[in-house]
Amino acid sequence: MVESLAIAGAGRSAATPDGGTRRISRQSLHDTLVGHLRDMIIEGQLPPGSRLHEGQLGEELGVSRTPLREAIKYLASEGLVELVQSRGAVVKRFDAKDVHDMLVVIGNLEELAGRLCCRNASDAEIATIRAAHDEMTRLYGIGDRLAYYKLNQEIHTLIVRYSGNEALSHVHATLQMRLKRIRFIGHEGPERWAAAIAEHEEMITALERRDGDALAETLGRHLRNAWERVKGAV
Repeated sequence: MVESLAIAGAGRSAATPDGGTRRISRQSLHDTLVGHLRDMIIEGQLPPGSRLHEGQLGEELGVSRTPLREAIKYLASEGLVELVQSRGAVVKRFDAKDVHDMLVVIGNLEELAGRLCCRNASDAEIATIRAAHDEMTRLYGIGDRLAYYKLNQEIHTLIVRYSGNEALSHVHATLQMRLKRIRFIGHEGPERWAAAIAEHEEMITALERRDGDALAETLGRHLRNAWERVKGAV
């Protein structure tokens, strides 16, 4: 049973501590639903190939079909859900070749991004990545896997963003979104998780030295190792 989001009243007025009211925007409801459904897909509560039953999900999450349908369509635009004629919305299933091909491409994109980031990022931007890395390490220490994963992905996004190449960022974002579930399962098990964070330690060291070749090599190896960690599960 999916835990209720307690957002059945979203879109209406809500009480504030001083007795007034505040508006919960339609956009807030949309973002909350998208984020929650995305997490369910990433964690496997909605496994690949499973159908998204709007009536059942709406009842469990406490929302009407209209915002739920909009959230599902948004996830379809991200490539996490397929809209299949006669079946409705289905969690996207990628076969092993799909996953391998995407990891090869995203690995090459991140190698390029690493070199550009070392050249173009400001000291403040590198410090932002360091702060995210330190927080990710803390989450690893307490075993908060989903929060760790989200920050892990944010670090990869920041490296690409601070490369200063918008076309690179756009293509990377599309592939990263489709690989969310796959990259999450790459951290399953203590040995895999420890190996992944060790590679991130290498990344941050290379970045702070502005050693583009070293960062590119580590990022490429990290993505190749990601395939080794997930290929048995796809």
